[in-house]
Amino acid sequence: MPIILDHQLREQMPHDITAFPITYFHDELATIPNWEGPLHWHPDFEIATAISNTLDYQVERQHITLKPGDSIFVNGNILHAIKQISGNTPEPMPNIVFSGAIVAPETSEIYQKYILPIKQCNALPFVVFRHEDICHKEVNCLIKDIYNCLGEKKQCYELTVQRDLSNIFEYIFCNFDDLPKHNTTRIQINNQIRIQKMLSFIYDHYAEAITLEDIAHSANISRSEAGRCFNSYMGISPVDALIKYRLQIAYRKLNENIYTLQEISQACGFNSANYFSRQFKKNYGYAPSQNEKLVK
Repeated sequence: MPIILDHQLREQMPHDITAFPITYFHDELATIPNWEGPLHWHPDFEIATAISNTLDYQVERQHITLKPGDSIFVNGNILHAIKQISGNTPEPMPNIVFSGAIVAPETSEIYQKYILPIKQCNALPFVVFRHEDICHKEVNCLIKDIYNCLGEKKQCYELTVQRDLSNIFEYIFCNFDDLPKHNTTRIQINNQIRIQKMLSFIYDHYAEAITLEDIAHSANISRSEAGRCFNSYMGISPVDALIKYRLQIAYRKLNENIYTLQEISQACGFNSANYFSRQFKKNYGYAPSQNEKLVK
């Protein structure tokens, strides 16, 4: 299932918070160009695992390397992105996105006492569970069990998943003081809000003729400050981020097998099909016309 974002960079989740609020993903990277997902966020927690290859998991401005067997817990409302950095085939990368309400209702004492303090801790954007760390063995086994349960969906699998997640939250809560913290300054928080606003603007208006001035204005900052924000979080300029997102949308449309090259170019905000083709080849190593699914 591909990553689909709404206008606030929130990943659209098919799960129902009133039912069983968890979604299981796998093999997503195979659907994404260069096996690199867009920077986004969602209010739910996320757990992901590297299976066969090495992954670069960006959380806010930090880059965490996940080797095969490593897992990561990402807190809610945190900007994050994923990129595969080794291997010749796409990484399976099973992952789950879930609400804390799967453990207990948000109004319950259990949620307020054990889940909310974790969710509201700005100094704990993520926790890494290394496969070689004996202290993390139990949690990694719980994560693997969750993936198996959600994949097979045998009788009473929901109860097992709920129990496993409760144990993971118990581990985080009981070891909270010993977990590595990442203190966030007011400036960093403001910059994250700015990058969220500007990315939201790009994701909303990528098909239009927008400028660097427009992108900066969406966060009420100068063009130079916009450039610093994008360079800090993404290592590229705002305009390059716009082009990158347009190409990601174009890549998806190419594989839908219903659009011509000219139609894709226009729908993704490129001035001409030739310019689109040059940018596509520059980023992906082949021309869009070479895509076997392209409608001639």
